[in-house]
Amino acid sequence: MKIYTRTGDAGETGLLGGARVRKSALRVEAYGEIDELNACLGLAAVCLGDTGTADLVTRIQRDLFALSARIADVRAGGAAPPDKTTFPEGQVIALEAAIDAAEEALPALKTFLLPGGGEAGARLHLARTVCRRAERRLVALAAQEEVPSVFLAYLNRLSDLLFVLARSANARAGIPEVAW
Repeated sequence: MKIYTRTGDAGETGLLGGARVRKSALRVEAYGEIDELNACLGLAAVCLGDTGTADLVTRIQRDLFALSARIADVRAGGAAPPDKTTFPEGQVIALEAAIDAAEEALPALKTFLLPGGGEAGARLHLARTVCRRAERRLVALAAQEEVPSVFLAYLNRLSDLLFVLARSANARAGIPEVAW
């Protein structure tokens, strides 16, 4: 199988279920932003020395693939998703637990922080901003079509987690936070 199909040369793409839409469609933009977020997380994982955080990032990347697949799936009648793309409420709870665990080791936040720090922290901050953009695109899609609320909650919580992970990465590297 070749990587190129030529079916998108006229500016259209196929969704799961066979529908063809413009590549500028809001649904395509939403899962495209999630794809960019996933790539940003892959870039951040490259410099995470902490295997616990790297493992967490890999789990999140898998979640994002499932989320993207569900957004790209327009089959009528709410066809049951494959096991690989199920997205239970527990995913959001797991992010909250990771936030709580990471925050325990950090000083209380008293001001806004400038994004940056060390390489890992800066990459996680970048991923956080891409996550917020993906969330905005998904919110826009939800204004036009039904989007499961768990998808919106997941991206909202994920951006919070990425902020905390960026702070943690900078703390582990001994890099002080810069207040705004």
